[in-house]
Amino acid sequence: MPTNTPQDWFASPLGQYLLEKEQAYLDDVTPDIFGYHALQLGMPDVDLLRESRIAHRVRIAADNHPDVYAKSQELPLATHSIDLVLLPHVLEFAAEPHAILREVDRVMMPEGRLVIVGFNPWSLWGLRSALGFSRDAFPWNGRFVSLLRVKDWLALLGFDVNAGRLVGYAPPIDGAKLRRRFGFMEPAGDRWWAVGGAVYMLQAIKRVRGMRLLTPAWQERKDAREKALAAAKRQGVSHLKILK
Repeated sequence: MPTNTPQDWFASPLGQYLLEKEQAYLDDVTPDIFGYHALQLGMPDVDLLRESRIAHRVRIAADNHPDVYAKSQELPLATHSIDLVLLPHVLEFAAEPHAILREVDRVMMPEGRLVIVGFNPWSLWGLRSALGFSRDAFPWNGRFVSLLRVKDWLALLGFDVNAGRLVGYAPPIDGAKLRRRFGFMEPAGDRWWAVGGAVYMLQAIKRVRGMRLLTPAWQERKDAREKALAAAKRQGVSHLKILK
């Protein structure tokens, strides 16, 4: 029976299969991202940032009981206020995905981190969506955005893609028992068909051209001293002369 909402689908065996893989990846990478404010945009019923060390975390969506109700392209947040933004399956179900990325770019701090989770059109899952099976139900009713296109959009906004991976190589079979028979495809796909994962997870850093991060004066003095010592070693000058 087709499911018509993301919440219903992610609660199904097929949705749980994928959600577990996505959550495992996010649990692994988010503890290493630091800052003061984190935003999860979409899927408010699942705490995908549960392992993040950022104390202030907020979930924003247009429905389904988020912390804040808002449209993805009209965020009620100050410019340059968010250190980490997570977009879980947002772009492929948006009428204007690039408008959402522009709004995310606005609210993010310079050097902030962006994590995008999206369905991969170049996979067996993308093939099922393209063939029109259950076209009226989530997630097959989305417009899957390719990884290359997302990278192009990020590059235009000045983001540097720094990490990522694909997961979910088993075919999108609703029956859990039958799907388990294809378990051998997981390690094989990761090694031999990396571009064929059902979902890609992409990390990017917001860069601001011409920006220089300010450091404490004591840090600048320490750096200058270390550079002087290194130069002295190359020239054979004693440390005592440098420290005077």
